[in-house]
Amino acid sequence: MSDRLAVVGIGNTLRKDDGIGIVVLEFLTKFHKKEGIDYFDFGSASFDLINLIQGYDAVILIDAIKADLPLGELKIAELDKIICFANTHVESTHGFDLKNVFEICKTMEIKTKIFVAGIAVKDVSFGEGLSATLGAKVEDITLEINAFLASF
Repeated sequence: MSDRLAVVGIGNTLRKDDGIGIVVLEFLTKFHKKEGIDYFDFGSASFDLINLIQGYDAVILIDAIKADLPLGELKIAELDKIICFANTHVESTHGFDLKNVFEICKTMEIKTKIFVAGIAVKDVSFGEGLSATLGAKVEDITLEINAFLASF
């Protein structure tokens, strides 16, 4: 599908389930790393993410979302489709959210195809480590994302 592909984990590992994007990225790179794909731990997203995105044909952002979905449910879609869904059901768990990324990329006419692997979370209070329920789903979530990456 694309010549240059990046997978970006986003999240704050000091806010419990908000760290799921980073945990899944680490699991991907340890057990399922694919040649020809660049992997980045981006922590809490910032405007530097926009600079990174511009250098790729396609980017998959792995991030926690607060949504009316079961804990640990994964939704993968293009960024603009997630934003449509997000307007009524989903919110990012940090200040620089997916809507910001979409609006900036649109304004800057960035042509990169951006996908979001949004993982439903519940507990983003301060503390280290994922909740036990979400932690038990990391391997399954990673396998789903890995299967999606196989389409590239």
